Amino acid sequence: MKNKDAETNNPCLKEQELSYKCFNDNNFDKEACELEIQNYKTCKSFWHFVKAYRRKNGIHPAMPPVGEREQIKREFLSRFS
Repeated sequence: MKNKDAETNNPCLKEQELSYKCFNDNNFDKEACELEIQNYKTCKSFWHFVKAYRRKNGIHPAMPPVGEREQIKREFLSRFS
């Protein structure tokens, strides 16, 4: 049974699940899953940056709700890239 709040608490749930699937499919070979691992790390870094930025600027909640994440992702990527 999946945790119904998992996506709310983990904005990188999809990337995490893809990396787990890769590990399972490739007998836990890290080299075979480098892309999935890097995508997960990049996702975690991005959302950590967003949370820190929102906290610093007094925006609550620090982690945006699921429904707002795609828009926030577009805004941050266009502003800071």
